[in-house]
Amino acid sequence: MDDGALHAEHACMLYPCDAEWPGRNMETIDTLIIGAGVIGLALARRLSAEGPLAVLESEWQAGTQLSSHNSEVIHAGLYYPPDSGKASLCVSGMGQLYDYAKAKRIPYRRCGKLVLACDHSEEAGLQALYQRARENGVEGLSLLNRRALARQEPWLSCHAALHSEHSGIIDSHTLMQQLAKEAQENGALLGYRQQVINIALSEQGFRVTVRNHSPVASDYTLCCRRLINAAGLGAVPLLHAMDGFPAEQLPHQRFARGNYYNLRGRSPSQRLIYPLPDVHGLGIHLTVDLAGQARFGPDVEWLDQPDWRVNETRRQQFVSAIRRYWPSLDADRLSPAYAGLRPKLFFDNTPLTDFLIQGPAQHGLPGLINLLGIESPGLTAALAIADRVYTLLNET
Repeated sequence: MDDGALHAEHACMLYPCDAEWPGRNMETIDTLIIGAGVIGLALARRLSAEGPLAVLESEWQAGTQLSSHNSEVIHAGLYYPPDSGKASLCVSGMGQLYDYAKAKRIPYRRCGKLVLACDHSEEAGLQALYQRARENGVEGLSLLNRRALARQEPWLSCHAALHSEHSGIIDSHTLMQQLAKEAQENGALLGYRQQVINIALSEQGFRVTVRNHSPVASDYTLCCRRLINAAGLGAVPLLHAMDGFPAEQLPHQRFARGNYYNLRGRSPSQRLIYPLPDVHGLGIHLTVDLAGQARFGPDVEWLDQPDWRVNETRRQQFVSAIRRYWPSLDADRLSPAYAGLRPKLFFDNTPLTDFLIQGPAQHGLPGLINLLGIESPGLTAALAIADRVYTLLNET
């Protein structure tokens, strides 16, 4: 993403409380969003028409972490328990995202997805996935037998598959550029290299200490009435450093690194090809980008600290996983691509597998919304998550 694409007149920095932006006393701002990933930018677009709003991002441009290290898949909502936030937000978000991409001419393709039962023993799991997807209200589903698959995807070796007609891919960078553009047109200010280092309660709402890294590091305080923590991997650490946040509402976070490998040469399919999911992820799957090039991933590798490097020792695990459904894979065609990280939440060592969207009803602090554990399908659900936060803010 071009650095200049997201910078407005004042976007290189935000001024401290004792300074003024042109025409405004900036000792306080009505709404402050921490994080300019796809979620933060969707929130900025949704909320910026209501009043003064700023977005603080610690990196040099938007979406450099979670939002740009994923498969860029538009999910249909197959995998998630019917009563979960992931299910409802994914299904509604998918429709919104396709409509938005079409209206704003953001590149996307509704390429479809096959979820595979590689042998007879997995057929019951595939049937259960089909039933769960129907309970979630997912449309465009069909079950394919071995004969149909042999006609459509003769390179595959599998017993049966679930076809999701509405799954697709999107250019996430162009999406983020468009969200930022609309937010700025509504008057939102985007500040890059602005690292939030402390949050404290105040009479007005919140006092946020910020380290401005552009061009020379210096600290200032910004006050706000409403605060939205959409800091991605940094969202949980911010709460642990926040004065006055209730300890019982503090999750702990681990990191699941997902490595990706490119496939050199022509892709065997222009559809998304997935094995059945496991307890920690969706399995090493084949995705294609908008240019038709294929990559495989992600796997699941548990880390205590973020590390964005591809672990090349995982190569043979990739080869073995892929050959379950593509036995003729030439392993020499695989090369390391990139790695993504997924924030995984735990309460008392018990994993939380859903999004955690905390409002005042959970933590008792008016004006504060925390978006925690926003991993897949966060990209698909971004616009729906923004709507949910808008509703929560207007309930307070």
